[in-house]
Amino acid sequence: MTRIVIIGGGPGGYEAALVAAQLGAQVTVVEEDGPGGACVLTDCVPSKTLIATSVRKQALLDAASLGVYFTGGPDGDVGGVYADMPLVNTRVKELAQAQSADIASRLAAEGVEIVKARGRLVDPQVVRAGDRTIRADVVIVATGATPRILQGAEPDGERVLTWRQMYDLDALPEHLIVVGSGVTGAEFAGAYRSLGSQVTLVSSRDRMMPNEDADAAEVLEEVYRRRGMNVMGRSRAASVKRTADGVVVTLEDGRTAEGTHCLMTVGMVPNTAGIGLEEAGVTLDKGGFIQVDKVSRTSAPGVYAAGDCTGVLMLASVAAMQGRIAVWHALGEAVQPLRLATVASNIFTDPEIAAVGVAQRAIESGEVEANVVKLPLATNARAKMQGFNDGFIKLFCRPHTGIVLGGVVVAPSASELILAVSVAVQQRLTVDQLAHTFAVYPSMSGSITEAARRLMQPVPNGGL
Repeated sequence: MTRIVIIGGGPGGYEAALVAAQLGAQVTVVEEDGPGGACVLTDCVPSKTLIATSVRKQALLDAASLGVYFTGGPDGDVGGVYADMPLVNTRVKELAQAQSADIASRLAAEGVEIVKARGRLVDPQVVRAGDRTIRADVVIVATGATPRILQGAEPDGERVLTWRQMYDLDALPEHLIVVGSGVTGAEFAGAYRSLGSQVTLVSSRDRMMPNEDADAAEVLEEVYRRRGMNVMGRSRAASVKRTADGVVVTLEDGRTAEGTHCLMTVGMVPNTAGIGLEEAGVTLDKGGFIQVDKVSRTSAPGVYAAGDCTGVLMLASVAAMQGRIAVWHALGEAVQPLRLATVASNIFTDPEIAAVGVAQRAIESGEVEANVVKLPLATNARAKMQGFNDGFIKLFCRPHTGIVLGGVVVAPSASELILAVSVAVQQRLTVDQLAHTFAVYPSMSGSITEAARRLMQPVPNGGL
């Protein structure tokens, strides 16, 4: 029986463990914090739970446009709608623990051993877990990553915080300064603005989310400004200091921003230091990320890696797939290498931004030849009914064959709507096939089939 030891219990680790156990391997997961890892306990699950609460509150605030008014309840916010942050944060943390417990139960049901300890490689076939030494035929490293700390802006857990510390606050920040306008910064800035905080978003670039679709980022920034957020572009933070009753963020150009709290969202660093990787022959890049190929192999024989510690794409879905691929390859099963072109991603802002396949910038640069159509959400009947005016559906296809290359959805529940485009990209469907697929009327997904119809190639000679 093949013995597999997995260091790290996040999506890359526990999904690999489940596959390995189902294929008959003896599996041990070494996890210091708990099943689910940081993704479930401190990062993805808690943040999306908080965001779900903020979206619900924003819907109440926007309900007046549909003729629905709320005047009861305690004072303290528009129309008596307010966020009870101790209750919100308690629910966030309880839900994270419940999800971790569900994962633990599933692993136990499959016969996976869980060792609560910090794991490190002694050599490619030996893992040290606390005071235990475990021999393995295959080792999978899935240790994740940690919020990056800037010198001069070290978190104190009270006024200067990472997102992992936000859920310990006993009150809503009066004025939250968010440093960093990437995906994490944009998500938290929007959530706390909807919950009732005054928010200043400090962006070092010309626009929010500079690595995402430009049209999508423009829509979101317009929504944020309309909701009262102060978005400071071309504003790189130099330092963050506590004051008597808050914080002051000093920018590199000398300007300052003052608030009650500061949230640092300036990237992630891999959890790869001090766990014996390089000594075991595992190659790291200059940022400390583990170098892997498309089947998750590292440079050390029998050692694989998955998830954020590889820096491939910091998404839970990618981590999980990397872990599964590692197991399939290690156990000699049929396996397809990781295809980043088919990865669907979502930014849990309000509205959400989902994307899959090629990016607009690759088309504009001439790297990819494609036809493009963009439909505003405001023309969709279902969106009109629900009062959703911000967003669009964008679809890309090859000019001659009509094969769907990708798309972008900016809409409420874009994370659900993108699946149709993701299936089309994965299965190499054409816009004709997508256009001939029934969509419910009225529905926002109808805009996807409508976009496909607009990209259909005319039939020569009228089809004769």
